[in-house]
Amino acid sequence: MIDVAKWADYLFEAARRADAVQPVSELEKALTIDHAYAIQDALLERRLAAGERIVGAKVGLTSRAKQQEMGIDQPIFGWLTDAMALETGSSLSRSTVIHPRAEPEIVFIVRRTLAGPGVGVHQVLEATSAVCCGLEVIDSRFVDFRFSLADVIADNTSASRFVLGSTSVDPAGIDLSLLGCLLEENGTIVATAAGAAILGHPASAVAQLANFLGRRGRSLEPGWIVMSGGLTAARALNAGTHVMATFAHLGRVGLRTEP
Repeated sequence: MIDVAKWADYLFEAARRADAVQPVSELEKALTIDHAYAIQDALLERRLAAGERIVGAKVGLTSRAKQQEMGIDQPIFGWLTDAMALETGSSLSRSTVIHPRAEPEIVFIVRRTLAGPGVGVHQVLEATSAVCCGLEVIDSRFVDFRFSLADVIADNTSASRFVLGSTSVDPAGIDLSLLGCLLEENGTIVATAAGAAILGHPASAVAQLANFLGRRGRSLEPGWIVMSGGLTAARALNAGTHVMATFAHLGRVGLRTEP
């Protein structure tokens, strides 16, 4: 059995110092996916002990192509805390992160407790009070953004920061699979996408998260947010970068990095 506490401390300190470390899998050959989620849980406990609180959860590896590349058939899941939240239009200090990247996402705001088994798209939409747009900043704690599947799970799916748009709308009457997104970097369009990029429908990603949590005796709670996965490839946040995502129905959300 591996030392879960040791590796949780290892990753917690790497994030605190904004200092890249070697992948756990290169140092702990016995690392499995089950171990990785146990490390993730222990890492969350350290954040909560430091005064943070859970504000939601996130889904990663929602692209079918990326899943095939990683040899999996479902997304991976992580946690969001209040310490990760940024105000829209605010600046991200590069000194607090390692090699950040931003990706636009459709964000669900949970109205009532939701947990599997048997959760599908319809149940997710019924349990959603509103959706909004967001940018997630991912920032792997591993050297050169190099990791195995177990590594990225242990590292809380590279979760680092997030910023939400100011417009929230009822998802009723909106086909989220067709909802379009345009991503700009320093005023230049760099990518476009639609909600179908997330497992065919972004609520499908939330459903898989709810079913995963249900198997572990947990649930999505009222008031939480769920980031359903990157609609485009993540963009590197170099010094002085300004990223802006514009969504149909949901408005705009932006983030700058300090020069």
